Amino acid sequence: MMGRWTWRRVFRLLALGLAVAGLAGWLVGGAHVGWTRTSVPVRTLDEVTGLEAIHYERRFVPGLDFVAALWAAAGLVAGLAFLFRKDARVAPSQPTDENRKEEP
Repeated sequence: MMGRWTWRRVFRLLALGLAVAGLAGWLVGGAHVGWTRTSVPVRTLDEVTGLEAIHYERRFVPGLDFVAALWAAAGLVAGLAFLFRKDARVAPSQPTDENRKEEP
């Protein structure tokens, strides 16, 4: 049964891959439990005066909205699977003896 590639299966696997990739990207990117950040505060200490200052460094840190957007996209792709019939194959099947037309 695994040899049958239908459009439904392709879209479902694509949606699963998108959801897993979104979660993995969020975990690798820092697993920030807030909004996505494009800059993060970095504390620096002035050597002469001893005062602490905050500078912003440009860095992408994905937040929960990043994961939610990718999971919503995965849900839409999975929803596309319901637009196809269960037997709609990705590639046309090869002719067999049963469905080959006989010429007169």
